[in-house]
Amino acid sequence: MRWSGPPLVKKAGSTPARRLTALRRINTLSARASGIGTTPRSSRSTTKDQTNPDGNWDSAAASQLATSAAGVETLKQKARQTEIDRKKLELDAGTRTESITRLKTQQYQTRKNDEFQAIGHEIERYENEIRKIEDEELELMLQADKVKADLGVEEKKATTVKESIGRQITDLDEKSKVLQSRLEGLTKERAELAGKIDEDVLGRFERLFNSKGDAAVVALEHEVCTGCHMKVTTQTAHRVKAGKEIVSCENCGRILYDTS
Repeated sequence: MRWSGPPLVKKAGSTPARRLTALRRINTLSARASGIGTTPRSSRSTTKDQTNPDGNWDSAAASQLATSAAGVETLKQKARQTEIDRKKLELDAGTRTESITRLKTQQYQTRKNDEFQAIGHEIERYENEIRKIEDEELELMLQADKVKADLGVEEKKATTVKESIGRQITDLDEKSKVLQSRLEGLTKERAELAGKIDEDVLGRFERLFNSKGDAAVVALEHEVCTGCHMKVTTQTAHRVKAGKEIVSCENCGRILYDTS
């Protein structure tokens, strides 16, 4: 709520009633300016996101992008590992095929029946291993197809998230420009009004605004301060109604004006 605009200056010649009217308007302008913020990108840094209610928009967007990228990278790594495993199986099958070829050559060359049968059992063992490897290789190929499909889906999702955040950034930046323009207008009008008020009165207002927020100048209704909701003295109420001076609530210090 603290005003951070240009310093207020003194310009004599205005009546108490006009100064009070100017103070009321300054109070309204200061509150609006504080609500907008003083940085053009404040709408992004303070906007909360449904996926990150305790953080700000920038961190939520970064988290979404990181999550999407991590999902894509995980699937890519899985695809690479699947291909490595498949090639390893392919190499294992090739090695066993070469062994079978070598054993068959030995089998044809041997003249011993027991040696012939022993080589035949060895060949059969390698053939069984090759069939098992081929089954595993087929399973990996099916897995690779699934990973490829999942990767395509995840990449589309990541692209959608990236495009959505890009559109939101553009929209928020446009809103930030509008808010900044509005803030500049409020600041200019406030400075013009401030020039009509004495420096000591402005000092009181500044201290009140910084401590009380947007309720530094409040109405007096039925001799009750609408800022602290406490009744003021009859003398104070008469002074406010007379409108000949700037009067403060003796309870909370807020500047009072008469609604009647």
